[in-house]
Amino acid sequence: MKQISESELEELVQRIVRRTLAGDVAIPEPQTEGISSRSQESGLAESNRSKKTRRIALGADHGGYSLKENLKPFLQEQGYLVDDCGTHSSDSVDYPDFAYAVAKKVSEGEAWRGIIIDGAGIGSCMAANKVPGVRAAMCYDHATALNGREHNNANVLTLGAGMIEAALARQIVITFLNTKFGGGRHARRVDKIMNIEKKLGN
Repeated sequence: MKQISESELEELVQRIVRRTLAGDVAIPEPQTEGISSRSQESGLAESNRSKKTRRIALGADHGGYSLKENLKPFLQEQGYLVDDCGTHSSDSVDYPDFAYAVAKKVSEGEAWRGIIIDGAGIGSCMAANKVPGVRAAMCYDHATALNGREHNNANVLTLGAGMIEAALARQIVITFLNTKFGGGRHARRVDKIMNIEKKLGN
């Protein structure tokens, strides 16, 4: 099996998502023709190095605790560093505390991305979006994860553990982390979102 670089993997993920949404389940082969095995190995090594410097802040309330514990080793297997912001049991807690802990790390540059999990994903999204510099997106399928990154440059993902199964949550996480921001007209719109924050801060 050929090894591919991170950029090729990102392109493949986006192709699969778009084809799935269009009802075409055929999965294209990554374009690796003309790439030497040494170049592929170099690309993979670079991918692994970049992921090792990418820290994910991960948090959940009691409703999201089980899914958080499921996703934590999965993220580590993908090569990411994980900061577990709690909670550390299924005892009842308040989701805004953990949403803030994750969002604060992203806002202050201590984490590259944030993932927050509660029962529905909505309350944590609301709380996280109160933190300056955070653009949290509540995603429940491939399309919303793709859109949140490509169109909105979301830097925090919120998930509803009561709404989705662990397998789908993993797929959403991979899509969210591997999709690049589209820029262009989307950048203008994201700038306008951030300008609202600036106006309210004055």
